[in-house]
Amino acid sequence: MPEKILVVEDELSLRETLSYNLKKEGYAVETAGDGRAALEAARRFKPDLLVLDVMLPELDGFEVARTLRKEMTSAILMLTARDDEIDRVVGLEVGADDYLTKPFSMRELLARVKAQLRRTRLIREEVGKTGEATPHERLIFGSLVIDQTRREVLLGESPLQLKPKEYELLLFLAQHRGQMLSREFILERVWGWDFVGDSRTVDVHVRWLRQKIEVNASRPERIVTVRGGGYRFEG
Repeated sequence: MPEKILVVEDELSLRETLSYNLKKEGYAVETAGDGRAALEAARRFKPDLLVLDVMLPELDGFEVARTLRKEMTSAILMLTARDDEIDRVVGLEVGADDYLTKPFSMRELLARVKAQLRRTRLIREEVGKTGEATPHERLIFGSLVIDQTRREVLLGESPLQLKPKEYELLLFLAQHRGQMLSREFILERVWGWDFVGDSRTVDVHVRWLRQKIEVNASRPERIVTVRGGGYRFEG
């Protein structure tokens, strides 16, 4: 079955261009021209990836991403008309996996699409495991439990609401407990070697994780900063 992509773009010519080129690559493509239509299409079509413009009528791309992130694990590649760090940070906060600034080349967009779909396939392979978690699939650090079979994190008895990238980052750090991991290494392994961003992306996600798993986020004991190096998970 071809992988499914939903293109959400209000500019008709760009929407048609994106659709044409993605179909040419062998993907199944549907399109939407506004935020409300995007929600309806995503719920019906269940795409593997959304190519989602920020500036949309009805509901903007941030609101669409925020809503869908609660309902599905589809990858989200956001398109923004400005090279504005605020746009990128807000996009990450609402659950976007990557962003691309207009104008962009079709070659670059296709590379980002392939990278995100590759990550989606890996996630689904992990989710596809069945049965009860065996000990190596449950990472336990006191009151913090990472259940790899269910892709669920518990703090005490309470499940944490983590964005997909927060979960992937926490799991990666936990799997390398006690090791100092550089920001660049984390960025390459969690976001992918072809992610176009910088190490501040890692810092932002670590800050969000600390707010959820630390007793005192300003004095972290689980995810500690290694000065001049990166981060180390202490469990």
